[in-house]
Amino acid sequence: MAGHSKWANIRHRKERQDKKKGKIWSKCSKAIMAAARAGGGDPDTNLALRYAIDEARYANMPKDTIQRAVDKGSGAADGAGFEEIVYEGYGPGGVAIIVDTLTDNRTRTVNDLRYVFSKGGGSMGNAGSVAFMFETKGRVFIEASKTTEEQLMEVALEAGAEDIEAPEADGDEEGFWVITTERTDYHNVRQALEKAEIEVSEGGIDKIPNVIAKPTEEEAQKLMALIDAIEDNEDVQKVYHNLDEDMAAAAEG
Repeated sequence: MAGHSKWANIRHRKERQDKKKGKIWSKCSKAIMAAARAGGGDPDTNLALRYAIDEARYANMPKDTIQRAVDKGSGAADGAGFEEIVYEGYGPGGVAIIVDTLTDNRTRTVNDLRYVFSKGGGSMGNAGSVAFMFETKGRVFIEASKTTEEQLMEVALEAGAEDIEAPEADGDEEGFWVITTERTDYHNVRQALEKAEIEVSEGGIDKIPNVIAKPTEEEAQKLMALIDAIEDNEDVQKVYHNLDEDMAAAAEG
């Protein structure tokens, strides 16, 4: 990423979450209930639930709301069964898009998404059509003031972190440390950071693009409008794209 884009991307994502707080919390609750239903209500033994709870906390979801979702999921044996389905496609300017969904009706979900893609100037693709442009990694973001390079090198690298990127200041903001891990090492690194009492601002398993798209400004604006429309679908959990980060931030103003 160029310049201050790592910090800008974090701030940009949080601003988007604030605008859609109600929908974000609803999606978090759904993920928590599905994880608790599948693997039980103890996050210490159910990693999927642990990750879902972490996502909810990063979205500033209240603790009691999180617990209600855990209780509802772990106690709702007769509730609706959800399945995780990943869809792929292209947006305006040929930007690659991956959509993670959690649905109890795959026919409804795929039809709704196909309509949204088409209306937004994109198209659905087959499985694997864009996945090769992304790598699945664990990522952890820590405010610059919460730790030191020496401490992170000792704690994170010892636990299996793949890379540590230094903070990039943006005006008066100090930026974030960005720790990247293999998917299988993410949990160990998170546990090591918690044990060392290093406060994490955000983290999770992400699909990180290894090919960056730079369409025209007009195409970037249409792309972000399409991403918004996809995220509004109640079955959608996460949307990944390979649009240049600075262009994405600029497109939403």
